[in-house]
Amino acid sequence: MADNKAKRGGADRALIALTEKYEVAYWSKKFKVTPAKLKYAVKKVGHSARKVEEYIKLQKHRAADKSRIALGEAYEVRYWSKKFKITPAKLKAAVAAAGHSSKKVEAYLAAQKAAKKAKKAAKKTVKKTAKKMAKRKKAA
Repeated sequence: MADNKAKRGGADRALIALTEKYEVAYWSKKFKVTPAKLKYAVKKVGHSARKVEEYIKLQKHRAADKSRIALGEAYEVRYWSKKFKITPAKLKAAVAAAGHSSKKVEAYLAAQKAAKKAKKAAKKTVKKTAKKMAKRKKAA
């Protein structure tokens, strides 16, 4: 349905006309989404600007929640423990150290693993050096 430019009342302001490029640009900028996401939201909930805004806020909230680890929920602890291949206790310790962001926890665990690997390599080097020293003492 084309936008009637003669009508400028509240009813027209409350609706999003996808057929008008300037309206798509305006509402996309206002809701801070791409035109494609705006069009998808309008198809999902209708042309009401209020409903579209609520839908977009809900989607942004859900997207933010997906990347956060909620230790209060048992299913979340199981999911993230399995994903990171660690025990729930280690997951809780990692969340306490790095925060609830899954990206931060993943980076923290990677750093822990790298530190453990470096420590193991250092021990191996020390052992080799000790063996060489022992052989030299026997030979002397």
